[in-house]
Amino acid sequence: MSEPAIESWLSDMDGVLVREWKPIPGADEFLARLRASGKRFLVLTNNSMHTPRDLSARLRAAGLEVPAESIWTSALATARFLADQRPEGSAYVIGEAGLTTALHEIGYVLTDIDPDYVVLGETRTYSFSAITTAIRLIERGARFIATNPDPVAPSHVGSHPACGAVAALITKATGVEPYFVGKPNPMMLRSALNRIEAHSDSTAIIGDRMDTDIVCGMEAGLYTILVLTGVTRRDQIDRYPYRPSRVADSVADLLHLV
Repeated sequence: MSEPAIESWLSDMDGVLVREWKPIPGADEFLARLRASGKRFLVLTNNSMHTPRDLSARLRAAGLEVPAESIWTSALATARFLADQRPEGSAYVIGEAGLTTALHEIGYVLTDIDPDYVVLGETRTYSFSAITTAIRLIERGARFIATNPDPVAPSHVGSHPACGAVAALITKATGVEPYFVGKPNPMMLRSALNRIEAHSDSTAIIGDRMDTDIVCGMEAGLYTILVLTGVTRRDQIDRYPYRPSRVADSVADLLHLV
């Protein structure tokens, strides 16, 4: 396959640029090459906990320079979706600053009084009381949205329940399935493309997971690059009914494409 003409880049964060907030070798040079090229790019994350400014500061502490305006989170994608669906609506939110800030910025009212939506995001401190409130509001007719379907999130002490697991609890109690905005929903990537005014046929996505990044990119019509510095191993690729456009050991092997 000939090398594509890539004009815009989307890159997953965890497993591609950092692992447990330590930079992956070559990530700093790759980002520097992107900045110097003038090409449009966004760093993506399914985690809705942090604002882009917070994530930019965390990446800088890890030695990686990514401006806040070049970060796109599932919280921002969720806010954009809600702004399109029901402008200036209301929501009961379970989540942290990344999600609440994104919703405030689109003019949403955050309330537990007859909200249009229950919006579930990531937090390290899921409250049984808040989950109970969410269940009761959904039973009364609130629409159910979740930022991402990831069932667990890693930490230095092991896995802890994430948005997908808590969403399953709420679904079991209510019989109502959420609409997940984050990857592998290609809407996450389409909203990112719109953010930087990019076209799918000249954009590449770099990810470390076949079941989220690569399938999402494929469905959105992007050139898909799997790196082997995160979740998916080389010997697992053939288990999937779809393939990435390219497989690389790490972002260090992609410098010539920028």
